[in-house]
Order: sequence, then structure tokens, then C-alpha cells
Amino acid sequence: MTVSQTTGSPPAVSMSSARPPVSAGVGLLLLDAVAAVVIWLVAVALLGRLGDAAALLLPPAGTLLFLYALGLYRRDAMLSLRRAATRVPLAACLGVGLAWFVSAVLPLPSLQAPVLAAAAVCFTVSGMAARAIFAQLRNGQMFHRRVLIVGAGKRAWDLVWLLGREGGTLNYEILFVTGPSMGEVDPRLAEDPKFRIEPDTDGFLAAARRFDADEIVVAPDERRGLAMESLLQCRTQGFPVTEYLTFLEREIRRIDLHRLELGWLLYADGFSFSLIDRTLKRALDIAVSGTVLLLAGIPLLAAALVVKLQDGGPALYRQNRVTQGGRVFSILKLRSMRIDAEKHGATWAAERDPRITRFGNFLRRSRLDELPQLINILRGDMSFVGPRPERPEFVDGLAAKLPLYNERHVVKAGLTGWAQVNYPYGASLDDARSKLSYDLYYVKNFSVLFDLTIIIQTMRVVLWPDGVR
Repeated sequence: MTVSQTTGSPPAVSMSSARPPVSAGVGLLLLDAVAAVVIWLVAVALLGRLGDAAALLLPPAGTLLFLYALGLYRRDAMLSLRRAATRVPLAACLGVGLAWFVSAVLPLPSLQAPVLAAAAVCFTVSGMAARAIFAQLRNGQMFHRRVLIVGAGKRAWDLVWLLGREGGTLNYEILFVTGPSMGEVDPRLAEDPKFRIEPDTDGFLAAARRFDADEIVVAPDERRGLAMESLLQCRTQGFPVTEYLTFLEREIRRIDLHRLELGWLLYADGFSFSLIDRTLKRALDIAVSGTVLLLAGIPLLAAALVVKLQDGGPALYRQNRVTQGGRVFSILKLRSMRIDAEKHGATWAAERDPRITRFGNFLRRSRLDELPQLINILRGDMSFVGPRPERPEFVDGLAAKLPLYNERHVVKAGLTGWAQVNYPYGASLDDARSKLSYDLYYVKNFSVLFDLTIIIQTMRVVLWPDGVR
């Protein structure tokens, strides 16, 4: 059976026997690469540039980079051809532009206008063709993963529900195996004939072999009396066995606070920061923030001048924020609100906030108001990637209401972050809880490579600033 995306109703389930050779995101990336290479080789041959390494390599490499940066391998984009149709041409043009810039800066043959124009057309066509093929393959029951879930109670239902909404794989074929010692079967699973539930009569290994499971997830409501020897047999026979919360974290790429168990978090891998990690992260901060500040210097100065002229107030806005270890620092931003915006005290920005000036609204949507924080990064107050720096007045209240909120301060606050690229602006307790689930995932799984992927994905947020206030 296959769990697919839903909105407001239980995940839809359909019978299937396909087994995916690769995950959906990797599969689409491979399709993009093959389509781009095939179409581009034909175009380069017609242009007589087969001997030009720059023409051969730079445009497709740049396009693939921007396909990733604009979020075209995310679940929502893979499920929507309409969204892809608006972003693939932009990714192709940006990729071609990057190729031209690299060829102009490096000692390589400069790419001429006919090559650039042909590349933009070719990669738009190849990108849309790859997604059309991908849609057909997905409809043909490819890109599934077979998961045997031990247990069929509330926890199993929660798992299926979250996989249907946020799972990294587009479709999961699921078999529930349960027994009297694992607790009652959840009525939502029992009453829906599309869910396949089997009793544990001949052991988990036999069920895994019949189902040809890719993975076994242990998710019973009651663990006492669970046949651990049977699960160990599965593992020794080559079936991966994963604990419920570990599997959930990996699939939805956040730590779900509603179902969190502190014991699991205590003993799970992660939260390790070596000296090399910290050194590389600081080097990345300096390199990226210095480069962005250099490139954006003129627009930043122009924006500051407009802010100053609109009402005579200061161009820069200083505000106390919290960073690593709970330390308070003064953050720098271009002022986007009226001078008297907080005469009644600290308040979260609201949708269509009347305190925001007309030009301030543009600054927020274009993210120009955030650029002075690059100075904070160079000073060492912040990192380029990390949890959003929050105000001390809000931190105290959120820490009192949200368990583990202060754990996000294990690392420096960031200009961008895992929560920022996955969740829109939040101005409520529920929003803060959702963003915390992403922040904890980032802190737990920190790496410099992870930082690089977040920096690349930030372009999507800048170009489509959903939820900015």
C-alpha cells in the first residue's frame, strides 16, 4: 500500500508491488542530469563547440545547481508540475548566467551569446521533460519504499500521517504487524480497509520476507513484551531495523516535539561539535558574509539612504538579540518600521503590520533589511547559518512554555537557517514550536556540508519570500 500526500484527511493508500531503485529526489536529479546532457550535447554539436570544455560543462553544472537552489527537488515541487513550470526556466537562466560569469572570470574561453541563448532554451526543455517523465514514473508506482511497521496503535497512525504530509519519499508501501502485547489497534487504521494489518503469528522475519521490506520501523504503543529476539533476527538477516523516532527524524528532517522522548534524544547520535567543525564553520562565515557584503555594498548603501530620507530617522536599527550560550548582542538591520514602532513595548510583527513603512515593506520582502547582519557575522556575534536570533523578551517567555527551547542556543544565531528555509515567518507560540523542531534538527545534525546546502536553498526563500512580515 502507498501513503501519499494529503491535506486534512488521512493519507490515501493504494496497493502496489513496485520497489524503488532510488529515492524520488535522487531519481529526479538523475533524470535532470541525463536529459540536460543529452539535449546539450546535441545543441553543442550543432553549434560546432564540442571541443570547448567551458561550453560543454559550465551551463549544465550551473543549471543543476540552481534547480537545487530553487527547491525543485523538494517534496512540494516534485508533486507539482505547475510549480516546476515557473521555476525551471528561471533556474536555467540563472545557471546560464552563472556559467557566463565563471567563464568571464576564469582563464576560460568566454561563452558567446548564441551559446548562452541555446543553453537557456535547452535546459528549460530538458528540465520540463525530466519532470514529465518523472510524473509518469511516479504514477506508474515507482519511487516507493516498503516499510514494515511493528505496531498498529496511535503511534503507528501518527507515523503514517506524518509520512503522508512530510515524508522525504513520495510514496511508502506499508505493512503493519501487531500483536496483543503491543496495545490496541488504532480505530483509524482498523476501520479503513485500505490499510493492511497482519497479526504477528510467525515472527517479524517471516513477515519481512513475505513483504520484501526495505526497512522495519519499531513503533508499538506498548514495548513491554516486544519480541526483541525476532527483531534481532531481522537485522542479522539484512533487514534494517529502525526505532520510531529515529526513522521519523530522518524522513521529515525535523524533530517532532509533540512525540519527542527525552530518553531517545539523550542517547541518539548528534550534538557533536569538533574543533575542526567550528573552525571550518567560522571560515565559511567569513568567506560567505564578506563576499555577499562586497557584492551587495552599493544596493545596501542606496537602501540606507532611502530609509534616512523617508522620515529623517536613523537608517540602521539596533536591537538586542540572543545568540550562542544565551549571550545578548546588538543586531544591525535596516530600519523598516516607523521610529515610534515600539513605544508600547516589544511586539511580534503581524501580517500587514501598520508600523512597517512603505519602503520598509519592500526591504522585508527583498530581505535587504537583513544585510547589515553580515557585519554581526564578521564580528563573531552570529553565524551565516543557525537558528534565528530572537529577542530576550521573547526568549524568556518561549523557554518557559517550550521544552528544549534554550537548546537552540548551543550554536550561534544565524542570518539564515534550517527553520528559515522550511517554515514561513512565525509570530505565535505554535509557530515558535514548529520552528524549534527544525532548529533542534539543525543543532543535532550540524555539519559544514549541511550549512552549505542551507545557504544554497536560501535563494529560494529570497526569490519567493512567503510569509515575510
